[in-house]
Amino acid sequence: MAHVRLFRHYIHVPFVILGLIDLIVLVFSFFLAVFFRHFGEVSFFLESYLFLLPSALVFALINLLIMISLGVHQSRLDEGMSGMMLRTIFALIIGVPASAFIYILSNDWLWYLGFTDLLTSASVFGFFLLGVCRWMFFALAGKDAFKRKVLVLGAGHRARQIHEDLTTPFNRKGFILQGFVPLPGQPVEIPEEHLLRLPFSLHQFVLKNPVQEIVVAVDDRRKGLPMEDLLECKMEGIRIVDGATFYERESRKVALEMVTRGWLVFSDGFNLSSVSGFSKRSLDILSASVLLVAGLPLMLLTVIAIKIEDGFKAPVLYSQERVGLNGKVFKVYKFRSMITDAEKHGAVWASQNDARVTKVGEIIRKIRVDELPQIFNVLNGTMSFVGPRPERPVFVRQLSEKIPFYDERHRVKPGLTGWAQLCFAYADNEEDTREKLRYDLYYIKNQSMLLDLLIIIQTVEVVLFKKGSR
Repeated sequence: MAHVRLFRHYIHVPFVILGLIDLIVLVFSFFLAVFFRHFGEVSFFLESYLFLLPSALVFALINLLIMISLGVHQSRLDEGMSGMMLRTIFALIIGVPASAFIYILSNDWLWYLGFTDLLTSASVFGFFLLGVCRWMFFALAGKDAFKRKVLVLGAGHRARQIHEDLTTPFNRKGFILQGFVPLPGQPVEIPEEHLLRLPFSLHQFVLKNPVQEIVVAVDDRRKGLPMEDLLECKMEGIRIVDGATFYERESRKVALEMVTRGWLVFSDGFNLSSVSGFSKRSLDILSASVLLVAGLPLMLLTVIAIKIEDGFKAPVLYSQERVGLNGKVFKVYKFRSMITDAEKHGAVWASQNDARVTKVGEIIRKIRVDELPQIFNVLNGTMSFVGPRPERPVFVRQLSEKIPFYDERHRVKPGLTGWAQLCFAYADNEEDTREKLRYDLYYIKNQSMLLDLLIIIQTVEVVLFKKGSR
């Protein structure tokens, strides 16, 4: 399997393996630094390593958490090995003071180091060992490791969407596509070179050509499916999966054009218990409180900067009506980043290089400081820390008429950050909003504490590397 599913969220197997390798390497690096600084004798060290193990695990986990927040493992796909290692250096540098702070707070049960040079030595060892282990992993595993061989049954509209969206060189696909099998009497929208016109049955084909998964992407199942063939394939241990489910798993978004209300009803997900609701609210309060304390100096500097640019009487905050849980309208607060009469002619989409944005506004938008007053929306319960971004009522009315299932994003509280913000850039038109809805529906369908924590951690990468800001 190219993916594992933890608490309803799909995680790419190589990322899981790399994470475990990194954890082991970082523990070993800590031991190595301690050995050369304090021991120097193998037998003496082996007698004491259990005493050091908690400290080594804390060092490794803190650094791994920072690497996840900076998108180190995913960067291998976009930026190559050099980009991955550059982010690793950044993560390890941040990890030194972070680890020292934890050790100082917990010196009653962790071995207090006293000097950060030991942590620095462990980080240096870690960087070189991580580089070696990752190089060996990618060399041994190869680019097609962990990928399943997939056959698509169908060659119509749904199959074409899978072909266009999931088989580009830039897509992080976890499969090798064998081809598309057209069904008699059904339309064909797939190029001829990708079609498999089988002279024999589907079952006979998979016996001769190893296939781990068959994706059923047929536009109209009422016209018939080769059920006997599919049953024979399933009995051979081949996984049979619906096209919409396959698309969701591989892209981590919901295919709007493939799903129906029946699919939404019968698919797993889209259910929240009172326990999970309480857990989410607790996480909201904790995360918002931490962000408020950490961001307070930056918020004060923003207030001063806005006053200096626009004058003492200029407003610092502005409020807008947004649509929240169950379609209820509420007021959201932001630091003012545009001129005071920016919308005198009515609401319009924000655009790149928007002339209405002030000089201070341009800076605070890039580093997302303009969103910080929404912490108070989270604390008063009108927003959650993680969820779909709230939209203005005028745009909601327009988009609900044009985009299917758009109102479903109001089934949960809007968020300060969200899955769509991690996966897609700023939406400033209808088509971009449609794409972001695919990610929002994935979040609503698969919402869990794990996914919320993952989004909160990876939001650090969005802020630092300015993904999606405008």
